[in-house]
This record gives sequence, structure tokens and C-alpha cells, in this order.
Amino acid sequence: MSDILQCRDVRKSYRNGKQVLHVLRGVDVDVREHEVLAISGLSGAGKSTLLHIMSSLDRPTTGTVLFRGKEIVRLDKKEINRLRNEEIGFVFQFYHLVPEFSAIENVMLPALVRGVRRRHARKRGMELLESVGLEERTRHKPSELSGGEQQRVAIARALYSDPALVFADEPTGNLDAETSSGIQALLLGLNRDRNTTLVVVTHNEGFARAANRWMRLVGGTIDESG
Repeated sequence: MSDILQCRDVRKSYRNGKQVLHVLRGVDVDVREHEVLAISGLSGAGKSTLLHIMSSLDRPTTGTVLFRGKEIVRLDKKEINRLRNEEIGFVFQFYHLVPEFSAIENVMLPALVRGVRRRHARKRGMELLESVGLEERTRHKPSELSGGEQQRVAIARALYSDPALVFADEPTGNLDAETSSGIQALLLGLNRDRNTTLVVVTHNEGFARAANRWMRLVGGTIDESG
């Protein structure tokens, strides 16, 4: 199985006056195509920082991140935008839905930004909402949806461009146990049914154990526990 993404000696530091906080201290990670990789660790360990660097949302202080062999930090703005719009999907703990938009409009958003005709975008959006079990909630705004339903909308939006790689940052962290299990099953099903590569940051040990590989971030470095 080939690697879709590689991190080499990734380090991230933040300066606060005279103090320097070293969050990542030389992280090496290989993400294999079509796998589910779980990353866990204590609060404040830098898990979200690492995920943002892996997904091009942030830059490392030093180190290299390669997507399909190309170094992300060397891509120009047009190439980065294409990567985020076509190859990578994002799912966050707090959904990041547009409150004024309906469920279908939130799912369509990536296409509308790219100038896709609304009729075509809506057809694809309906298919995705149906795939996450929300075909009856298309006109509802986020405030009219439960937390689990909002996360399903966010997942549908992340899948709009049929990305090869989806990053999920604590996707069940804001949900009750029953709803969390449903979101976990949905994400694992995407990997199984669509061969979507999935990288998940999670505190949920059951979710982590269901992944193909489970790594812990300890002291700013990776401990792979199998």
C-alpha cells in the first residue's frame, strides 16, 4: 500500500514574548492510501496543530509534508486551493456550518465557491445528504438540527468533491455517546465503501481502536502503538 501523505521531522513552535513553546518536536508520520489512521494524546499535546499542518491549513516551523510526493509548503496559492477543493476534506468538532444556510446549501458550498452551476451542485448535494441519512432535513438550518445532524451535514460537505483524504478533528468530541457511535460508524463506512483515506484526531479510545493504525502524540513526538 502506497503512502498518500508523509510528514518528515515536522516541528512547530510558537513565540510568546521571550518564551518559545515547542508543540511538535520532530514528528514523522506516513499515511497509507485507503487506511484509517487515528491520532490521540492528552489535551494540549498538539494533535490539532499536527492535523492542521498535515492538511495544509497551517505551516510547520520546520520539516516537510508531502502529499502524493509534492511538498505542500512549496505549492503556490492556486495549487493549494486546488488541493483543498479537490483532494482533501475537513470535518471539525464544532461543524463550522454557515448558520444562515440550509443543510443543502452548506453541502453545496464548496461547489458554489468554485462557480459550479447551482442546479448541478444541488443534485450532488442531495445525493450526499441522502448518503448520510438527512434527505428529509435539506431545508433545515443548523439551528434546527441536532449536533449529530449538523456533523452529518459537515461530513457530507467534506465529501462533495469525493476527496482522496479526509481529516477529522475530534468529530465525535461534542456529541453524546449514542450519536458519537453513529458518526463513528458513518466515517468508518466511508473508508470501507469509498476507499476514502481517513485521519482522525480523537479522545475516543473505541474509535481509535477501530482504526487500522493508532498513534499517540506524546511530548511532541509520535508513539505508534499498533
